[in-house]
Amino acid sequence: MTGKSGKTRGGRAHGTGGTDGTGTGYDVVVVGGGAAGLSAALVLGRARLRTLVVDAGEPRNAPSSHMQGYLSRDGMSPAAFLAAGREEIAGYGVELLTGRVTDVTRNGAGTGDAGFAVLLDDGRAVRARRLIVATGLKDELPAVPGVAERFGRDVLHCPFCHGWEVRDQPFGVLASSAMSVHQALMVSRWSKDVTFFLHTVAEEELSDQDLRRLAAAGVGVVPGEVAELVVEDDRLTGVRLTDGSVHARSVLYVGPRPVPRTGLLERLGAELSETPFGAYPVVDPTGLTSVPGVWAAGNAVGFAEQVVHAASGGYRAAAAIVGDLLMADLDAAVAA
Repeated sequence: MTGKSGKTRGGRAHGTGGTDGTGTGYDVVVVGGGAAGLSAALVLGRARLRTLVVDAGEPRNAPSSHMQGYLSRDGMSPAAFLAAGREEIAGYGVELLTGRVTDVTRNGAGTGDAGFAVLLDDGRAVRARRLIVATGLKDELPAVPGVAERFGRDVLHCPFCHGWEVRDQPFGVLASSAMSVHQALMVSRWSKDVTFFLHTVAEEELSDQDLRRLAAAGVGVVPGEVAELVVEDDRLTGVRLTDGSVHARSVLYVGPRPVPRTGLLERLGAELSETPFGAYPVVDPTGLTSVPGVWAAGNAVGFAEQVVHAASGGYRAAAAIVGDLLMADLDAAVAA
């Protein structure tokens, strides 16, 4: 680990960035410092590549007090997880900058090893031979009073993340589309008292198979629009419909609309694939996008990536870049 002296394990990194003496060149710039970005940075730092992580400090799981399902990190708070990751990457000489990348352009029109110009929100520009985009996504919550305020506490979206902690309590599921049936069925694994609030979804939009499955799972279906959540003593106690009726519930599952942060990838001309949950970059198994030299990882490649998946994706992208840069340097030496 690094001490306050700034020394790193194994001495200085041996990357090729910054060879023009300006100090602004990096082997890799990682855009986003969540689980995917930090995992990638850890692998890159250990491979002695000069790496910069630029992070805006807006992790998707910030509202949650804990994260689950990550072996050896089960129950750890997202903030503590990120703090530990930042400390680890510093031990390998990785630089972390709080800020935003506002634009990225290729250096030259070719597809060779020219690299990228990365513009930061403080006006500075740095160079990178390779990029990892780990900008994640933003969750747009249903516009029901109380949902945003309680999100991450007793308003939840993922039973794999929080189902165990609220097991056997009275669940509600707020429909946002006919696809919300899947969520209502899934949460019945953690509670046998589940009410499916159709909200703005008409019952006619549900298929016969949907209705049969809901009945088989013991999920009650309640038509009518939800007006607000009922909160007493800082805890959810019910769901009030526009007709004034109140249904006692202590947990409400919602389906946020995921909004991928793909602006940088779009400006670089990356190919995107439309899905029911937004447009995501087309990537190979390592996360390489259709733009040479640009990888993507974490929720930047899919809405369902959990923390453990994001960390794995960052690792794979970084390992691929290590090999890619090595071969590029060897080929250049052979050509010379």
